[in-house]
Amino acid sequence: PRARSIATVATVVGRCEPEDVVANRLDPWHGAWFHPYSFAALRVLSAPAADCPPAEDRFLVEVSFRVSAGLGVPVHAAFSCPDPRTVTMEIVDGEGTGSVVETHATPLRPGPDGLPRTAVIEAVVAHSDRPGFTHARRVAGALRPLIGATARRLWRDDIAYAERRYALRSR
Repeated sequence: PRARSIATVATVVGRCEPEDVVANRLDPWHGAWFHPYSFAALRVLSAPAADCPPAEDRFLVEVSFRVSAGLGVPVHAAFSCPDPRTVTMEIVDGEGTGSVVETHATPLRPGPDGLPRTAVIEAVVAHSDRPGFTHARRVAGALRPLIGATARRLWRDDIAYAERRYALRSR
């Protein structure tokens, strides 16, 4: 619900194809070692079987989102794909249950070098039923740029992965 959420959108463009972005986003194992400044203690709880029904087609992970060097917020998050170029991550248990990060890999025209370009458009909707979250909503104008900066920092790292994946795949 809008009255109990904080939302922001971040965009990063890379020299790759949408499938490279989606492959990165669906690799939950890389989070804790490639982004130690944001994630700790990541453990994959379940991965979908190749022939599972759509309702079960998701990764479930246990991860702590780092708030500072010594403070993390443990949650369970589910990753799924509602369409071929979108990955959603929803917090399904823990602080912020109901929060969603929706990542869209949008193809663009090739760049001047002839290589494909993909825009990573990431919408973050932070939500909490805790009474204290109303204080966060009061300073949402100050929080949105910080949330967006965090998303862009993660995607600057991840777009490098997607670009390397594209380069190796297109040789």
